[in-house]
Amino acid sequence: MALSPSDPRGLARFDPFPEMTSLRDAMNQLLQSSFVSPGLVGGQTSLMAPPVDVSETENEYIVQSSLPGIKPDDVKISIHNNVLTIEGERKDEQKRKEGERVLFREHSYGKFSRAFSLPAAVDADRAQADFQHGMLRLTIPKTEAAKPKQIKIQAQ
Repeated sequence: MALSPSDPRGLARFDPFPEMTSLRDAMNQLLQSSFVSPGLVGGQTSLMAPPVDVSETENEYIVQSSLPGIKPDDVKISIHNNVLTIEGERKDEQKRKEGERVLFREHSYGKFSRAFSLPAAVDADRAQADFQHGMLRLTIPKTEAAKPKQIKIQAQ
């Protein structure tokens, strides 16, 4: 058994490659996140999935999503069993000149879908959607049963 610099009595096994173990763990994590969750890249949502902010008040949930370049007619919103789903498609409608080649492209095109489980029961029939300047804003009221109740204390 080799002596460890941090353990002069030789009770702990000396590992000269602790950095390699960390690298192996990092590679395992990278591969696992790539294959287990193909829609995620390094823990982030994919390029096609639009960013979404979800907040709540006492009476409602507010969902905002950036959808630049997408027409409201190309977006479908549904709520089923307290799961909000936003689906849509960003279409490449650019007309290219004959012989024009794309050298570099960062814009994503195609279908996307985002789904969120809302923590409390909502009234989907009263939900409202507003779409202005590429920004979708949903207001989804909570049901009366899901709203917090104030309990008064009875003094005797």
